[in-house]
Order: sequence, then C-alpha cells, then structure tokens
Amino acid sequence: MRYIRSIYIFCSIVTSVRSGASELPEERELTTNFSSMSLTKVPEGLTPITTTLDLSYNLLFQLQHSDFRSLSKLKVLILCHNRIQELDIKTFEFNKELSYLDVSNNRLKSVTWFSLAGLRHLDLSFNDFDTLPISVETGNMSHLETLGLSGAKIQKSDFQKIAHLQLNTVLLGLRTLSHYEEGSLPILNTTRLHIVLPVNTNFWVLLHDGIKTSKILEVINIDLQKSQFTSYESQQNPILENAKTSILLLNKVDLSWDDLFLIFQLVWHTSVEYFQIQHVTFGGKVYLDHNSFDYSNTVMRTIKLEHVHFRIFNIPQESIYLLFTKMDIENLTISDAQMPHMLFPMYPTRFQYLNFANNILTDDVFKKSIQLPHLKTLILKDNKLETLSLVSHFASNTSLRHLDLSENLLQHENDENCLWPETLVTMNLSFNKFADSVFGCLPRNIQILDLNSNKIQTVPKAITHLTSLRELNLAFNFLTDLPGCSHFRRLLVLNVEMNLILSSSLDFFQSCQEVKTLNAGRNPFRCTCELRDFIQLGKYSEGMMVGWSDSYICEYPLNLKGTQLKDVHLPEISCNTGLLIVTIVVVMLVLGMAVAFCCLHFDLPWYLRMLHQWTQTWLRVRKTTQEQLKRSVQFHVFISYSEHDSAWVKYELIPSLEKEDGSVLICLHEGNSDPGKSMTEDTINCIEKSYKSIFVLSPSFVQTEWCHYEPYFAHHNLFHESLDYIILILLEPIPLYCIPTRYPELKALMEKKAYLEWPKDRRKCGLFWANLRAALHVNLLDTRGTCELQTFTELNEGFGGSAISLIRTDCL
Repeated sequence: MRYIRSIYIFCSIVTSVRSGASELPEERELTTNFSSMSLTKVPEGLTPITTTLDLSYNLLFQLQHSDFRSLSKLKVLILCHNRIQELDIKTFEFNKELSYLDVSNNRLKSVTWFSLAGLRHLDLSFNDFDTLPISVETGNMSHLETLGLSGAKIQKSDFQKIAHLQLNTVLLGLRTLSHYEEGSLPILNTTRLHIVLPVNTNFWVLLHDGIKTSKILEVINIDLQKSQFTSYESQQNPILENAKTSILLLNKVDLSWDDLFLIFQLVWHTSVEYFQIQHVTFGGKVYLDHNSFDYSNTVMRTIKLEHVHFRIFNIPQESIYLLFTKMDIENLTISDAQMPHMLFPMYPTRFQYLNFANNILTDDVFKKSIQLPHLKTLILKDNKLETLSLVSHFASNTSLRHLDLSENLLQHENDENCLWPETLVTMNLSFNKFADSVFGCLPRNIQILDLNSNKIQTVPKAITHLTSLRELNLAFNFLTDLPGCSHFRRLLVLNVEMNLILSSSLDFFQSCQEVKTLNAGRNPFRCTCELRDFIQLGKYSEGMMVGWSDSYICEYPLNLKGTQLKDVHLPEISCNTGLLIVTIVVVMLVLGMAVAFCCLHFDLPWYLRMLHQWTQTWLRVRKTTQEQLKRSVQFHVFISYSEHDSAWVKYELIPSLEKEDGSVLICLHEGNSDPGKSMTEDTINCIEKSYKSIFVLSPSFVQTEWCHYEPYFAHHNLFHESLDYIILILLEPIPLYCIPTRYPELKALMEKKAYLEWPKDRRKCGLFWANLRAALHVNLLDTRGTCELQTFTELNEGFGGSAISLIRTDCL
C-alpha cells in the first residue's frame, strides 16, 4: 500500500505540473481538488473549463453518466481510494481530451469498456477483479503509455489482447493472486514492469517471467519458502538466454539467508547489470556460503543492499561478507546493515565503487591487507572509525578519487604518518573529532575538502602541500578569524559559516584573491574597524557572499548587536590610522596658515587681546556687589591724560562716552583742583570721588603725569586688590625699557598687559569702544542720585552750567 501511495503522490505531482500550464494565455487550465472530503457522489455544477479533477480519498461507490458530461476540457481525473464497484468507461465518452484516469484502490469487480483514443494513463490496480480487466477495446487505445492492472488470476490470453501496444510502464497491483499461468508476463511489450505482490505469494515464477519481460523490473513484498526456489535451480541457465531485464529492484524482502543466496545466484546468470534490494530482513541458519556460489558467466556490474536487518545474532562473517566481496563487480553497496566488519579476498579485485555507509565498522577493517587497485570511490559514512592514518595507508594501494569518511569518530595525532594516493581529489571528513592537526594528514592533490562540524580552531600556517585545493568547507568549527589562502592559492570556494569569527584578517584579503564564493554567515561579528574591509567586500562583491546580508549580523559591540553588517557605517578616516594622521596634519597646516594670514592681514592678536580684556571686565562687573555700587561717589568716571594726548581725549574719548548716556558724569582734573592742595592730593581726591578712573597711557603720560599716581597705587595696592576701578588705555606703545625704574607699579602693570590698546586701524575702533563701554558699565539707577546730589551745584557754578571741564597738569 505504501508503494501505491507513492505512485499516487507521483501522479499528483504530475497533475500539479500540468495545472501549472494555466499561466499560458492560449490554453487556460483549471485544477479542482475535492480529495479527502468524505464525498458520496460527484459534486454538481463543476466548472466546465476544469482540466484536472481530484476526487481521491472519498466515499464514492458509483459513477453516473452525467457526472462528467459538462467537463469537455477534462484531461486528468483522479478517483483512487474510493469504494467504486463498477466502472463503465463510456461514462467518459464526452471527455475527449481525457488522458489520465486513476481508479486504483477501489472495489472494482467489473469494467464495461469503451475506447478512449486519447487515454495515456489508465490505472486499475489494487481492485477486486477476478481476472485482469483487459478487452479488445483496451488494445485499441494506441496512445496508452502507463497501464495499472489487478486480478486474482493472470492468464496469457488476457495479455495477448494488448501485446501489440508499446507501453512504457505496466503496474500489477495485486491484492490476491490465486493463479498465474507461466509465460504470461513475457507477452507484454513494456519498458518498466512493477509488481506489488500480496503476502505469501509464489515469487519464483513471477521473477522468472518478469526478467524476460522488461528492461526495468521492480518487485515489492517478497516472502517465500526455500522449497520454491530449489525446484527451479535446474532452469537458471535458460533464463539467461531470454532475459531482458538490466535493472532489477526488490523492495520489502523477508527471507532466510539461503533464500536470498539463491536469488543472487539466479540473478547472477541473467542479463541484470544493476541489482538493488531495499528493506531486506533475513534470518535462519546459514547453510550456503561463498564456496557454493557460481561466480562465472555474469554481466552484473552493481549490487546494492540497503536497510538490512538480521533475525540472527551469530552471523558467520566469512560466509556472508566474502559472498559479496568475491563477486568482483564494479560497484557494491551494503548500507544501513549494522555491519561490524568486512572481509575481502586475498587477491586483487576490480571494485571501483564501495559504499559501506551507516554501519558500525571499526579500524579493524584496515588492519589486514586489502588489495583494491581499481577502487575510485569509497564511502564509509556513519561508522565507528577512529584513526585517519590507518585509512590513509589502506587508500595508498588504491586509485581512490573520492573518499567519504563523514560522521565517524576520526582523529589525527601529529606524530602519525599519512600516505594517500596521488589520485585522491575529493574528501569528506565532516562530523568527526579533528583538531588543527588534521591539516598535516591530507592528500597532496586534494581539490574538494569538507571539514565541517569538527573541532578546528585555526588553519596552521605550516601547510605547504594543498596547492590544488579548490573548495574548502570549515563550517561549524571554532575558527576565530577568517583563514588566509597563502597555502592554497587556487581556492575558489570557502565556507566558514557558524564559527566564532569576530573579524577578518589582513592575510585573508591579501592571499584569497581567487576566492569566488564565500560563506561566512551566522558568525558573532565584532563590528569595528577590523571588519570594515569585510563589510565593503559584502556590499560590492556582487553575489560572492553566500547569504548576504541576512546571515551577517553584528554581535559586538552591544550598541550594534542585531544590526546587519550592510547597515554598519565605518568611515575610512576613522579606521585608517595613516589617513587620519595625514588628515590631521593637513588640517593643522591649513589652520596654521589661516591663523598666520589673519595675524598678518587682520591683526588677529590685537583682536584676541581686546576680547580677553572684554571678558575679564565682564566677569569683574558681574562680581561687583551692591555695597560697592552704593559707595559715596560724585562722578561716574575720572579721566587723566597728558597735554600731548588732549586732542584725542576731547575729540575721540569724551564724545564716545557721551553717546553711551547723556547723564554720565565725567571728572577731569582741570575742573576739580583745589588751590590749597598739591597736584598729587588733587589727583587722589578725583580718583576717590569717581566710580571709575581712566588713564590714557602714552610715553608722554609716563614722563609727565604718572609721578602723581605711583605713590598712591603703591600705598593702596590697587592693581592687586581693586583692578576693576582702574581702566588703562594704551594710546601709544610704551616699551618697557622706556619706563623709569622708579615706577615699578606701572612696569608691573605693563607686563601684565592689563590695558585697552587703541587700534591704529580705524576699522578696529568698534571693538575698542565696546570693550571700554563694558569696563565702564555701572548701575546708573543706583548711582545717579548720589552723584547728582553731591556735584550738581558745584559743577554748574564752577563750569558755567557744563558738567565737563578740561585741565592739563604737568609733574614738576
């Protein structure tokens, strides 16, 4: 039943492919699926343009003539796995395009035939027919390619009605078989013959005739007694003369060892070249062994035994293993057989392909000399092998090209010598226990190497012999860096998926120029400058990186965790130290040149000094307390200057101060002198009556006026304690050597550069006046009343109504 279900699935796939043609505008096709819906009759109102109709796995028991009358475009009709008991082919007389009809696995007992000329596939297998449902109308279906039949009795007369048809496949799906007329099957003209037997059926006669019938023969469900074979032992040679089968497939075989032995002996002397047995179970005592087998007169090339199960615990290894290894054919497969050992004859054999996968073979297999000089492919996948060097010594006496040792327990120690044949070009060493040392035990001319799922941490730099390597698979290991290709320059494909790679090495980009395909996805990448070149490679490599960009995600740093590499931006200037240094140097040079140009062309130092003065003044003003603002003063500002600078004071300084606020009270020494006091006392009096004092410094002022202030400043230490009351304006430069030594306070002041410098360039005057106004800033609301009460009358009487009077004094 499993086989028939697989046939049905195959047919459904074919149907799906056919329905895919609905995309063609000139031949629109429609698939309607009513399978597994427990239907008891065919639904009404089906779309007339339906081309594929699936009614399988329902409860249909009868078909009406009107069920499919409207479906003139119907091509595929699937009615398998229902309860239909009678079938009238005339039901489909209006379905002229019907080419595929499947009525298998029903309860059919009779068929009323009607010629459907366009039918190509007709399946009536696994039904309850007494005899095969074949008639003359069946023979008129000249386009028929696949025919499925069933019946309890098989006779020559039935097949003779269709002997002239050139069939591709004939399926005999038998629920019961009560009678078979020998010689019936060879009447068929088919390429493939599939026979599904009921349990406990005489297999021998069907195998005998089947080998004479088709090129490909498949028989399923074999369960026989030994006596049925021995009665035909004398007829083995005649079969060879009339045999047609070159490919023989047996599935679900349950026999004793001796029965299986006789099947091999029978097939050995036929035209069969390819013999495959799947899902075979055998047991019982072993009476026949390799010494009883006739190895002569055969065309056999390939034998495959897959999924073998034993019902005996004590297996005579020599009797069973040597039966196959002494066959001396080209290809031998014994897989999934729980086979612990394998024996070979002492003489050379001509095996080219050996597959012993999915067994429990150990190193003991290679401890005896094995002569396989023609062996090209050896598959030992999923066994219990442990020592790679033993395998290499065995292989050195062969012509191996392809070796599969995956899913074993293999390891390699550095002190073990390995000998491989020069012909070996493909090796699969995946799913083992190899460490880095495995690279010391590899064939010189290896081209394709699979080392995925091992314990490799790095590719040693000592490798010198893998110059022919084209493909290298190191996925699912413990690499922390992309390996370089300096020792395998011809590498084209590299797979390092699912390792521990954080970044790429410079060696990779320098030595792996020939790599065309790289799979490095699903690694815990650290997205820093070390990975920048790798990210650029992924972005611009045009399909070189397998899985880009979904499989390439940052793990570190934490702020980028989960970000795809393609979305990470790492500027070259931040990652290239040399470029960064050059950029900094260039910027510094440009900045230096800009500063030099500004210094030379715009007198930038002067602007900086003025800005510094303004800042210092602003800070001092903000620190001034209300008590200081409310002290007893009569003037806002006192101005002292020399006669040589009077013009500048009258025409530049005083007009600028008056613009600030018309109520600013200015004290000048000329209008506030007391005849009874000395010049120095008058000067000190003016300073103490004013909130601010301005001294206009120049060489002339130093020589004529400063003598009146030096003692006062030295006594009161104003330049150290109350510098915010004094404003110095440097009108003309004063070299330090021009300041007399008797003026230490002035010299100290000039060294500190605590003054406002009058610019020679008129364009700079705006900044000068801004600094001066900031230095003179006072709270006029708090000080104006005090100044006016104490000085208003005096100023009006002394200066004729003017608040400003100019006098000049000289030091005597």
